[in-house]
Amino acid sequence: MRNLIEDESRNQFTVYAHRGASEYCPENTMLSFYTGVFMGAQGIETDVHRTKDGVLVLFHDDTVERMMHRPGSVEDYTLEELSVFVMEKCGRRDYIVTLDAFLSAFGRMDLTLAIELKDHDIEQDVADMIRRFGLEKKVVVTSFRLDYLKNMHVIAPELELGYLAKSNAINDDLLSDMKANGIVELCPYSRDVLPENTRYWHSRGFRIRAWGVSNEEDMRRVYDNGADGTTVNFPDKLLAYIEQKKA
Repeated sequence: MRNLIEDESRNQFTVYAHRGASEYCPENTMLSFYTGVFMGAQGIETDVHRTKDGVLVLFHDDTVERMMHRPGSVEDYTLEELSVFVMEKCGRRDYIVTLDAFLSAFGRMDLTLAIELKDHDIEQDVADMIRRFGLEKKVVVTSFRLDYLKNMHVIAPELELGYLAKSNAINDDLLSDMKANGIVELCPYSRDVLPENTRYWHSRGFRIRAWGVSNEEDMRRVYDNGADGTTVNFPDKLLAYIEQKKA
C-alpha cells in the first residue's frame, strides 16, 4: 500500500473508483471495477454485506430495491437468489459480486482496495479472507461505525483502518479515540476538507481520504485543499484535473 502518511508528495494522491466507475456502470460490479481501473484509478472502494446463506458480497444499500428492484435486503436472499437479479446503469448490465471473486481479480493488481463494512459481525470473515489472499498490505478496512473498526483492530491489528466521519463530526476526542484503536485513515465528508482542517489532521498523523464527492467542484476542492485521496464516481474526470494541475 502506498504510505501516504510518510510521503506527502502530491504525486501520491490516490484516486479511488467509488464502487467502481459508478457514474457510468452499475455500482459494485465487475464491469464498474474494471472500468475504473481502465480509466486509471489507483484504488477501488467497495462495500461488504453478508447474504442469507453467509456469503460476503459487494453491495452498498441497506435494501436491494434501488439496484435490483426487489423488496428486502441482501441478508434476506441467498447468493444463488441474488445472482439472477440484474443491475443496470447507462444501458450497461451486470450482477452481484462476491468479496472472494473481487479479491481474486483485483488483489493481484497495483491497487489499494478500500473495503467498507456495511453489516454487523462480519469483521472476522473479512479479515480471514484478506489474509487468505495475502492482501494485508494492500487493503484499508473502513466504516462509518467506530465499533466495527474497534472490533477489526482486535481481530486483525495488522490491517489498516479508516473511519468515515459524518459532516462536522470530527473533534479532538474522536481523533484520540481513533489513535487509541489503530485507525490511521481519517475519511471526512468532502465539504469538510478545508486547508486548515487538512493541515491539522495531518499534524495528528492521519492520512486523509475524502468521501461524498458528488460533482466536479467537490473533487477539485478535495485535491486542492490537501487531502491524500478521495473516492469518486467519475475517476476519469478527477485524473484529468490532476494532470491539468501538474501541467
